[in-house]
Amino acid sequence: MTASAPLPERPQLPKYLAPLPARLENFGLRYAWVIVAINLAGTGFGFWYYQGQLAGTPMVMWPFVPDSPLATLAIALAIAAWKLGHELPWLTAIAFFGNIILGLWTPYTLLAFYDAYSYHHPLMFQFLFWSHLAMVVQAFVLYRITSFPVWAIAVATGYYAINLVVDYFIPIIGEPHHTPIPLERDESVFLGADALGVIAAGEVTFTLLALFLAMATRAKLCELSDYDASRH
Repeated sequence: MTASAPLPERPQLPKYLAPLPARLENFGLRYAWVIVAINLAGTGFGFWYYQGQLAGTPMVMWPFVPDSPLATLAIALAIAAWKLGHELPWLTAIAFFGNIILGLWTPYTLLAFYDAYSYHHPLMFQFLFWSHLAMVVQAFVLYRITSFPVWAIAVATGYYAINLVVDYFIPIIGEPHHTPIPLERDESVFLGADALGVIAAGEVTFTLLALFLAMATRAKLCELSDYDASRH
């Protein structure tokens, strides 16, 4: 598919499921290879950013460590597969979950521990904040290339459920595998929660949000399909 090829149909979903202007969605789909390249560049930066944690983590647990770069890699591969005519629903669902969860979790954590992140150069702080929010934006284009079948949502839910467990609750091997934070895990922060509890609460919440959005999108797409069928 070239930049001028017909774009996938834009179903009339509610704004909370398709909040982006059609023009922005179409731009992203038209220049999908550019989006793929940007995400691959972000993936490379992300693995560099996580190199210290990866070096101290048993290799078998590496798939659960560099969360954000794995999410950008997933969306790059999902979009590339679609462009090549072989959309993989399970991969697209994982990409959707990952970009919603990590795209929100990182800005949330940066704000929750704003003072503790003062060691970051202001430009790095801004880059991390806005680049992760951009991950959320691109996630909301994926409904144009997939129907979010329930089995694919189940795959994504299973992966991120395991990720939650090893990040915060039962690391299986070694220490919990969440992204390092600039506070001790048991340091009291606010509302009686410790630092680990704060970041865990954020990721649990955003995982549930991703699950709801994916299931709601699937339900609405099915409703539209049934409605169209009833008219013919």
